[in-house]
Amino acid sequence: MNLRTVSLRRRVAVSVLLVLFLVLVALVISVDRTFAGQSSKDVDGVLVSSGNRAVEMLKNGRRPAEVVGALSKRNIHVTIDLPNGTKVGSVPDGGELESRVRNFGRNKITLYADTEVISQAQHRLRKLLLILGLGAIAVTGVLIVVVVRRALAPLDAMTSLAQAIAAGHRGGRLNPSRTDTELGRTAAAFDGMLDSLEGSEQRTRRFVADAAHELRTPITGVQAVAEALVQAPVDSPDRDQMSFLLVREARRAGRLVDDLLALAQLDAGYEMQRESVDLLALAEAEVSRTRFVAPDFDIAAEGVPVAVVGDGQRLAQVLANLVDNARQATGPSGTVRIRVDLTGFTVSDNGPGVPEAERERIFDRLVRLDDARDRRSGGSGLGLAIARGVVRAHGGDLTCERSAEGAVFRVVLPAVNPVAQPGLV
Repeated sequence: MNLRTVSLRRRVAVSVLLVLFLVLVALVISVDRTFAGQSSKDVDGVLVSSGNRAVEMLKNGRRPAEVVGALSKRNIHVTIDLPNGTKVGSVPDGGELESRVRNFGRNKITLYADTEVISQAQHRLRKLLLILGLGAIAVTGVLIVVVVRRALAPLDAMTSLAQAIAAGHRGGRLNPSRTDTELGRTAAAFDGMLDSLEGSEQRTRRFVADAAHELRTPITGVQAVAEALVQAPVDSPDRDQMSFLLVREARRAGRLVDDLLALAQLDAGYEMQRESVDLLALAEAEVSRTRFVAPDFDIAAEGVPVAVVGDGQRLAQVLANLVDNARQATGPSGTVRIRVDLTGFTVSDNGPGVPEAERERIFDRLVRLDDARDRRSGGSGLGLAIARGVVRAHGGDLTCERSAEGAVFRVVLPAVNPVAQPGLV
């Protein structure tokens, strides 16, 4: 998106002045046309009235010379052409004349109106309208600059706040008094964006600090064990135990780094592989893996064969994280069930369960409900965060549901379809 960053003040001022100029031009033209039309109508009325009076006077026996003398005034002139060719009255010289002809018997009555005065008045009116219009535009332009500056003051406040935040002064907000106006909605959206950005920044800083703290523990252990191993005599009986501790701490650090990398890939929009994945087959494979690691552990998969388009390796990682968490929560004598249905799958156990207040927090990064136990088992506190990220990348969701016994984690995936069974129609 490329935003045109023209001056809003100049654009508003020029637009208003242009509209005002067009309105004034239309007004001048309208007034001029109206004045000219009314003047022409008035002149026609005067000539018609004078013509009627001339006819009436001639009917009453008045002589043509008397009629011409009575009707000829400052701007009205009358001539009468008699049947014998004599013209009574004179035609005015020069000026702008408008004439009308009336016939009375064999007499031809011609009336002339001098419209020069009207033309001069119309010219003065045009000049007056032009001067007043230009003056109005000039005064309006000055007022528009002041008014627009005050009207756009909230934008200056947004700019100042953005510059202050960019300089490191966090926490400032616009706090609009009204959110039902254009500027109010913009300011509210601006504050919401700042809340989101600053919240994300705080979460990122906290996550980086927590991740550094988590990495420091195994790395410190690796360093201490490695130094002790180097300094220990070759025939020391503790070398095997120190080697075991070194491998364990190195694996713990490696697992944490792998989890951090997986989260970084999810945050960056990691492109998943898209293929048809049989969820029931995936669950049965996870059961086999768990029984290989813990042969006596009670775990089973049940449900209907369904397929979903997604990344089989990532979905297997989700299932493995949920099963490992359930196995750690229940202990060696626990029970874990994986159930596949037409919405996705669930992983349930008979362990202590998850408190209602913690059912959403457990999906935050580096969160442990039993910190000491998870540290001993090598847990990083990132498994559930990664699992939810993978599921949401598939367009679904992972939640911890209410349960009468133990914990139930439900994975809902879109476009889950039954798998056709051989021999069934």
